[in-house]
Amino acid sequence: MSKPAILVARAIFPQVIEKLQQHFEVEHNQADASWSREELIARLQGKVGVFTTGSERIDAALLAACPQLKICANMAVGFNNFDLAAMTAAGVLGTNAPDVLTETTADFGFALLMATARRMTESEHFLRAGQWTKWSYDLFAGAEVHGSTLAILGMGRIGQGIARRGAHGFGMKVLYHNRSRLAPQLEAECKARYVGKDELLREADHLVLVLPYTAESHHAIGAAEIAQMKPTATLVNIARGGIVDDAALAQALRERRIAAAGLDVFEGEPKVHPDLLTVPNVVLTPHIASATIPTRMAMANLAADNLLGFLLQRKPLTPLNPEVLA
Repeated sequence: MSKPAILVARAIFPQVIEKLQQHFEVEHNQADASWSREELIARLQGKVGVFTTGSERIDAALLAACPQLKICANMAVGFNNFDLAAMTAAGVLGTNAPDVLTETTADFGFALLMATARRMTESEHFLRAGQWTKWSYDLFAGAEVHGSTLAILGMGRIGQGIARRGAHGFGMKVLYHNRSRLAPQLEAECKARYVGKDELLREADHLVLVLPYTAESHHAIGAAEIAQMKPTATLVNIARGGIVDDAALAQALRERRIAAAGLDVFEGEPKVHPDLLTVPNVVLTPHIASATIPTRMAMANLAADNLLGFLLQRKPLTPLNPEVLA
């Protein structure tokens, strides 16, 4: 009896490929070639499952062209590459990889906050350029972190992790805004207070974005929102590109209307808005918040286990549209 055929759209750990090959005919992309959409559709012909990494768009047109597809397993907690309504209409299950990256991503978010507040990238470039010739009292003087106000927009698991680090580790006053308020017990654990978005922006010394990308959150931080922030404030985005209007942010940074920004995600990534590359007061990293070997391995294994669970037993671990299972 032939095995079901699946596609792994990007290079992943060889051990995970081997695990999948025990149960499936696996076509993979270990060379990590940049497939066009047309090539992705061609390679999906005859496949019942696909392992995606967040950069492959699954929408109604692709699903219509790939009628045998039954599951798309994302190696990411975010799933804005999935048109879930179209997938549900087509009877195709979507899964993601939550929980396993929470603490690692929260670590990175706080590290990016620290690097941004303390002007680490700016000062390293200055040193490497041979410009450091003497000590001075205001040389790259940045913002305080301990005891300052940490504002978090989006208070899911990662947001809560950042809140705990700030409140318990750095004695920060934590404010948050979310679509729904946390349970009192969770607020107490995070030492966090719920406020409206406008108050969050006004009071923030350090604003961290950890909300999912949706049509509603597109440009949730633009010129109008930045104008409400303190000129001494910093902004950190570890959520998704498109939540921030990168052009408006670059202009605000250049004009020093906010002090600095730290960005791990970008509109249209891997392209970066060229204006962000020319302002000194921004820390830029290439979407690596979850990038430790143990965490990326856990993410890949969860995506693989979703494929195995659904296609072999119809029991996926983390379904996004469980109504398909009915």
